[in-house]
Amino acid sequence: MAGDMKKVGYYPGCALEGTGHAYNRSTKEVGKALGLDLVELKNWNCCGAMEVKNIDPQVQTYLSARNLTIAKDMGFEKVMAPCNGCYHNLKKAEYDLKNNAHAVEVNERISRKAGHATYQPGQVETIHALDWIKNAIGEEELARRVKHSLKGMKVANYYGCMYTRPRHIFPEKDKGPGSESTLKPHFMDDLLGAAGAENVEFPLKTACCGGAHALSDSDTSTKLVLNILETAEACGAEVIATECPTCHTGLEMHQVRAEKVLGRKTKVKILYFTQLLGMALGLSAKKVGVNELMSDPSDLLRAKGLG
Repeated sequence: MAGDMKKVGYYPGCALEGTGHAYNRSTKEVGKALGLDLVELKNWNCCGAMEVKNIDPQVQTYLSARNLTIAKDMGFEKVMAPCNGCYHNLKKAEYDLKNNAHAVEVNERISRKAGHATYQPGQVETIHALDWIKNAIGEEELARRVKHSLKGMKVANYYGCMYTRPRHIFPEKDKGPGSESTLKPHFMDDLLGAAGAENVEFPLKTACCGGAHALSDSDTSTKLVLNILETAEACGAEVIATECPTCHTGLEMHQVRAEKVLGRKTKVKILYFTQLLGMALGLSAKKVGVNELMSDPSDLLRAKGLG
């Protein structure tokens, strides 16, 4: 398993080239620091995100399947998607092409029209950034490489709702010891714990942040995010670690909005798990894009010897 993930195809997705740039930067830097190789897919396209899926789910399946075709044509058996939305959509495309005849017909038709091979399910496995580091390196080796321990940093690990739902598109999860859990995911806890962090008990690990309707219904999104932020603080967290650019941006944006609109201020900082791992591995805060965050954690990082 470990050797299989030393070099993988990399599908950053649209968000990591925009609002989630710090996630893109820190993921690449952590990969370099760990001796892992990410090869970006050539000429990749949007996975269909939420917009296309809401209009025509089968077209969204094609868009995701095209990225899998690119990975296959580049010789990769695994493609790593660090964005929960992209990860979810590529996994869903894999499932639909095995179980939905209409999705198969649309994918074949558009693939022929586009002039490329039709993706066949099972040709490429989609993994998350958490799978990548967990299986390519593992906790023991990660702990051995830590240069600046996260000891004393209290972290609430927030996975978001699309990392584990719906369960049927993630057949590799819930397979017992060593596998990820859809009920209580732990891969991020495992990795940050190996880097020295104190993972607090956090009951909202997979609660929705309202990202899908952040623009259409900002008030609901703000309330959902505020619930996550206040619960994290009540659990003793100084930091919320994220592994999704949409969730991360939502937490930062609505933390500000909750104070301005609702008068509810929270102090917990929001960082990508790859930023925390990068600093633990000896990378500078700037190297992993901490300066790009809205939730300025510089005082906290300096207090922990990471600034």
